[in-house]
Amino acid sequence: MSLVIGIDFGTDSVRALIVNAYTGDICGEEVIYYTRWKSKQYCNAAHNQFRQHALDYLESMEAALKAALSQLSPEMKTLVKAISVDTTGSTIAAVDKQGTPLCLLPEYEHNANAMFILWKDHTAIAEAEEINHTAATWGGTDYTGYVGGVYSSEWFWAKILHTLRHDDTVRQSAYSWVEHCDWISAELTGNTNPLTLKRSRCAAGHKAMWRSEWGGLPSDTFLTTIDPLLSGIHTRLYTNTYTSNEVMGTLSDKWAQKLGLNTSVIIGVGAFDAHMGAVGGGCSPRMFTRIIGTSTCDIMVVPYHEADKKLIKGICGQVDGSVIPGMIGLEAGQSAFGDVFAWYTDMLNTPHIQIIQNNNSLSSDTKASIINELKNSMIPHLSEKASLLPTETNELSIDWMNGRRTPYANQNLKGVIANLNLGSDAGMIFKSLVEATAFSSKKIVDCFITQGIAIEGIIALGGIPQKSPYIMQTLANVLDMPIRVSASSQACALGAAMFAATACGIYSDITGAQIAMGAGYLSEYMPDVNTKKYYNEKYQKFSDLAQFIESKTIKA
Repeated sequence: MSLVIGIDFGTDSVRALIVNAYTGDICGEEVIYYTRWKSKQYCNAAHNQFRQHALDYLESMEAALKAALSQLSPEMKTLVKAISVDTTGSTIAAVDKQGTPLCLLPEYEHNANAMFILWKDHTAIAEAEEINHTAATWGGTDYTGYVGGVYSSEWFWAKILHTLRHDDTVRQSAYSWVEHCDWISAELTGNTNPLTLKRSRCAAGHKAMWRSEWGGLPSDTFLTTIDPLLSGIHTRLYTNTYTSNEVMGTLSDKWAQKLGLNTSVIIGVGAFDAHMGAVGGGCSPRMFTRIIGTSTCDIMVVPYHEADKKLIKGICGQVDGSVIPGMIGLEAGQSAFGDVFAWYTDMLNTPHIQIIQNNNSLSSDTKASIINELKNSMIPHLSEKASLLPTETNELSIDWMNGRRTPYANQNLKGVIANLNLGSDAGMIFKSLVEATAFSSKKIVDCFITQGIAIEGIIALGGIPQKSPYIMQTLANVLDMPIRVSASSQACALGAAMFAATACGIYSDITGAQIAMGAGYLSEYMPDVNTKKYYNEKYQKFSDLAQFIESKTIKA
């Protein structure tokens, strides 16, 4: 027996998974939620601001690891060989010369601009548009060519520029910038020096326009053409990047003592959650892997001969080795999926919750119980109502509540609910929102297929695929493809564990780790042929409305 640990930092929580590297058996696991994030500190949804404190990451990771390790015997702890980490992205923070995120310094502990800027933060829409304009007009290399031709406000350079423009104090103290997946992996090794820590190929290629053929990151000339504030940052970042089968370092004395492990434990190079999740879910060439949660990330791996020199437009990047070393990784996704349903159910629940909280005749325990039941039962209730409706309903929605990631990123876009009448009820509107997320999914699938990327099957990962049959059946119907659901409830953490097993040499490549440690599939959704005509017709209505809304959208 050899044990490896995968740590998965999601939007709301961190998960630690301890896996037998030879069998894939789970030996310990724990999920811990971020306390500051849970109370919505440093966030302003109305202004698209979503920030997370580094202490949330450190405290939650320590608690999750200790709880998972407590499920092992003392002898089993000595068998832990490696740890690898995945995180959301692009989630970046300003750091000092030692690589310490500024929010960990006393003078910045409550400054939102010194926090990690979460993937779904869209405060940098204007900056992203300037990057796109410069890339298209400056006369040099088009650095957006390998990120689908459109740079997003969710990504590295846009967020840096927005912060530099809007916070003088952070600008003066920011020596460099780090992705969450790079910093937290480096933190475990004790070497967070931004000039020497190993940077993720996955993060750099998909979000920072890194490309080996042009010597790494975009040139200083290009960056200063966008804005002189970016001058010199290039020299305080990195040139080389590393795939996640490589070694970041070994566990530091500090973390070894905290966790009761030894300092020989290998720490692998980090990557993004979706990319490691795709590996954990069994991705392979021509399989379209969807990690479905608050948003979606859609991942494919393509052999060199099928994608070399071919620029896929409208997606979130094509990067050598970003998913499986030795193949091209392709990324796309939706800026909101589960978040659309969370927004809708919160809107329905909030007045009821406020009434319950103001009811002085109920005890605090009774109030908490009722509220908890209300929250947990809403989506199953709406799903049941929607599934009983006739297929043909009038309500039509566009799911751009958090903008559009792909095809062709546009974070100025807003959501729409149309064709309402006095007979429209909660179930009908929910049905239209589910259909909208499925129609946007079809836009992404079509984007790949029409540009010559073959898709032979779909793999779905995450909580929604495992818990929401109605949503998944609708998705299968709209895509007109079977969807296999991964049996692993923690596919991202499992993928990280697979990379840990590869980094420490248990397996020579990630495919070997997938074969030995994979969890298989829980279920499969087959498209209903009886709904094909309806969904084809409604998809056209969705497309027409979406085109109209985009044509009328005012830029930020």
